[in-house]
Amino acid sequence: MVTWNLWWRFGPWEARQKAILSVLRELRPDVVGLQEVWAAGGENLAGWLAGELGLHWAWSPSPAPERWRRRLPDAADGPVDIGNAVLSRWPVTEQETLLLPAPADLADGRLALYARLAAPAYDVPFFTTHLTSALGAVAVRREQVTALAEFVADRRGGTPFPAVVTGDFNARPDSDEIRLFGGCKTPSAVPGLVFRDAWEYADPAAPFVTWTPENPYAARLLEPPARIDYIHVGPPGPVGEGHVRAVRRAGHGPVDGVWPSDHAAVVADLATP
Repeated sequence: MVTWNLWWRFGPWEARQKAILSVLRELRPDVVGLQEVWAAGGENLAGWLAGELGLHWAWSPSPAPERWRRRLPDAADGPVDIGNAVLSRWPVTEQETLLLPAPADLADGRLALYARLAAPAYDVPFFTTHLTSALGAVAVRREQVTALAEFVADRRGGTPFPAVVTGDFNARPDSDEIRLFGGCKTPSAVPGLVFRDAWEYADPAAPFVTWTPENPYAARLLEPPARIDYIHVGPPGPVGEGHVRAVRRAGHGPVDGVWPSDHAAVVADLATP
């Protein structure tokens, strides 16, 4: 399982697109949750990646792309959409989108995308999301993870494989919103719904930040390094389905001189029977 924020059409996006593909091709993932995916002129970055990698895909566009387009230097060249996507080795049999709650001044169409994946032995309930990035917006992100938890709770059943929730949460591991969503260190947003942060299974000495000023795209914002990208996994199934066996970063350096994104990806290996 992989989660990765692809930094939309910012920076040298055409060169970055090739670097993103190179990283994913090396990882050979089964499932990828993507945020800040672009679509324009009949093309879609997730669709292109899926075609190059031989994967199925699902896409959900933001209903407020104009809030993002204002930030592009070439906005006049034509409309560009933004959204979340899922790439999967297995067919997508269901998909649904949740618009995350936000006040009017922060309502830029952040989403959660659900995709039910028909793996050979059982279905996999998979989600990917992108919470607001506004500084000081802890209360907003708490509302968003509460809505996300309710969305997940209603769609996770009917399979021994636990729900997997990925994404850019724009919050540190000890933040209120992450503790609320996980339900391990504070009461869960939905009673009985519990998730483990896959990084808890990482080597304690492993580099962990997914947003770092070592990355020139991230350095421009003058923010301290942080881990803000997550793979959350529900309790393992009856014979250990979904247990986190290993976790690591990917895409955390340049590829042929080009950094793929302003975020590093997170990769988790989950057990199957």
